Amino acid sequence: MNARPPYRRRLSRRATTVTAAASLTAVLLAGGCTFGEPEPDQAGTSPTFPAPTATPTGGGIDQQIAVTVLASGLQVPWGVAFLPDGGALVTERDSARILQVGPGSDTDGLTVAEVQTIDEVDGGGEGGLLGIAVSPKYATDQTIFIYYSTTQDNRVARLTLGGEPDPIVTGIPLSGIHNGGRLAFGPDGFLYATTGDASDTGLSQDQESLGGKILRMTPDGDPAPGNPFPDSLVWSLGHRNVQGIAWDAADRLYATEFGQSAWDEINVIEPGGNYGWPQVEGQGDDDRFVDPLVVWPTDESSCSGAAVVDRILAAACLRGERLWLVELTEAGTVFGQPRALLTEEYGRLRTVVAAPDGSVWVTTSNQDGRGDPEPADDRILRLVFADGGAGRS
Repeated sequence: MNARPPYRRRLSRRATTVTAAASLTAVLLAGGCTFGEPEPDQAGTSPTFPAPTATPTGGGIDQQIAVTVLASGLQVPWGVAFLPDGGALVTERDSARILQVGPGSDTDGLTVAEVQTIDEVDGGGEGGLLGIAVSPKYATDQTIFIYYSTTQDNRVARLTLGGEPDPIVTGIPLSGIHNGGRLAFGPDGFLYATTGDASDTGLSQDQESLGGKILRMTPDGDPAPGNPFPDSLVWSLGHRNVQGIAWDAADRLYATEFGQSAWDEINVIEPGGNYGWPQVEGQGDDDRFVDPLVVWPTDESSCSGAAVVDRILAAACLRGERLWLVELTEAGTVFGQPRALLTEEYGRLRTVVAAPDGSVWVTTSNQDGRGDPEPADDRILRLVFADGGAGRS
């Protein structure tokens, strides 16, 4: 493991905390937008949200942000994928349920309805029903993709809601920890899946293993054209446990990475890139491995989901109980200091996704056995960036 000082422009932990607190105070004093759960709407009326704009205008990380609770009473919501009608499909890790959240609403927020339970799921530990992705051709093929644990492995399956899962990739290493699990279609139209080392560190450097990798595949589960290794699903390797991926406007892929005891990472993913685990945690001095874009101490981060909205990369953190915002340059590098939001306001944060209207949805993960749940947990939050895609609050 490597304990060298990380990313050279990162502040010390204390200085970072002071900077984030100052930014948060400035937002609160600015008026018009506040943090935390909003006041209830008048009885008998539906919630109202800021109207979206057609095109993001592109503010930075110091802009005002408003938070709304969209849904509550969920059980470890893990994956979120949007449908063409603006509603979302949400997986619950431990219950193995797929829920539809919205687009309808009532006085409590968006409507939540159970769609189906995946009987083949065998949960436990960090396994269960994890990632979900909606086919880019959903309007015609009605297909979704799910990542889940069974008694033998982790796997990716395609599914028509209400039908039986059709596995397209099996044999992804399984353990009580480090199962990866994120699914997303990239701008190239191919399906990406993140996997963990399943507590066997040797798998990450084994090009023949599906563990500790980012995979890229066709909707049939075949290696996608242009993959860096012949006849292989592997897109990148040397990962410990990736649970968040997102692309910027230039189609650069970013991934959140769980470290072991020193540093958690955000990486820019290169085809065929080797990210160093288990030889390196954080930054290293071995030219064989790709250095991270940003690192944080594990107690400030342990980030799962990732999303990019305009120039802002958001990472939802579990142990750190916060949402990190990283401002990106056009070249994909970091501009200024990252900013922490929602610190210890809603507990453990699992997933962050960009919604079709330009807002950001964040799920909590306080019912996962490691949190301190409140009666409303788990929740889905909606963040509106005052100068961004979801209009002004």
